[in-house]
Amino acid sequence: MYLPPQFNKPEHAHTLMHEHPLAQLISNNNEGFPFVTALPLKLDKKDPEFVLLGHCAKPNPHWKYLTQRPEALAIFTGPQAFMSTRVYPDLVRVPTWNYLTVHAKVRARILEGAEAKDALLKQLIADHDAPYAAQWRSLSHDYTEKMLNGITAFELELLDVQCKVKLNQHRPESHEAMYKAYASGNEQEKQLAQWMTRLGLYA
Repeated sequence: MYLPPQFNKPEHAHTLMHEHPLAQLISNNNEGFPFVTALPLKLDKKDPEFVLLGHCAKPNPHWKYLTQRPEALAIFTGPQAFMSTRVYPDLVRVPTWNYLTVHAKVRARILEGAEAKDALLKQLIADHDAPYAAQWRSLSHDYTEKMLNGITAFELELLDVQCKVKLNQHRPESHEAMYKAYASGNEQEKQLAQWMTRLGLYA
């Protein structure tokens, strides 16, 4: 992606991937056209590196494309919002859009067997609905086996990770007004205000 140096923040990539796990996984289909699946991906430590864990429904052909062409792109999108020129002290300005995103180039490996699939699902359950773990364990073997057979699980090796944090860092004269506008805005804008504080753009 286009990544000006003032917005290049690789140190925040893991935080964004963890806080906004719904990714757009992009591969090429058999006609060479991009094929996209929205799915939650878990960032997992696999010494000494990190990997992404995910799964898709077996009828979804995406896993076949990953098998045939293992390299893919996972895009994570954080908070985003419009920025008005009203945040500037002068009028010779243009509006823009602020956002946070991570682009991860990955290499896929299909996880075979019910045990590997079950282990992956338990990690996702622990992240998003820990109380459901007991319910999952109480379900009949026939039912859980059917559910596991209905998905394809995979591990995505991280080949390259880019993190873009665009918060008008290069325009400090806008920061105070921008922070106040975002802090009193909608949920997306409030999250951007929090990121401004994280980056030390506004105390």
